Amino acid sequence: MTPQAKLIYIKLVHTAIWVFFNVVIFYMLYAVLVNKIDIWLWIGFGLFILEGLVLLYFKFFCPLTIIARKYSNSTNANFDIYIPEWLARYNKLIYTSLLVIIFGITIFRLVQNS
Repeated sequence: MTPQAKLIYIKLVHTAIWVFFNVVIFYMLYAVLVNKIDIWLWIGFGLFILEGLVLLYFKFFCPLTIIARKYSNSTNANFDIYIPEWLARYNKLIYTSLLVIIFGITIFRLVQNS
């Protein structure tokens, strides 16, 4: 497999994982907005905690980004994933902010429901 083919494969996998986490986070947002505190919300929190631990271990870089770096010298934020440059650049800020909002609404809902 050529280096370019390896990079394409990494980008496809990285994008698929990114899409998966988008589905998870938007389900979580939906769940707290409609007061549907269920097992899937808690699984979502667990997945994001796991993702946070992985990012922490790799010094806030996705392991796929580290692997993709072997096959590209690009300085673009989206060199390793099929999303727009601006979104790749602010991805962590956007999704961390969403998680903080979801967490806050979850706390509100838990207090409200008790």
